[in-house]
Amino acid sequence: MLRALKKTIAVCLIGFGAGTIMVLLLPITWWLIIVGVCVILVGIIWLYS
Repeated sequence: MLRALKKTIAVCLIGFGAGTIMVLLLPITWWLIIVGVCVILVGIIWLYS
């Protein structure tokens, strides 16, 4: 149960980061895009740990 919750949260983080990048590519603000990339990386690390 706990492992499934962990994977669900990781996938949500990846989706949130990707959504952030997609929305923020319209007005290009680089620090917010970097935040989106970091959220995706944290999600991927969490998914595989």
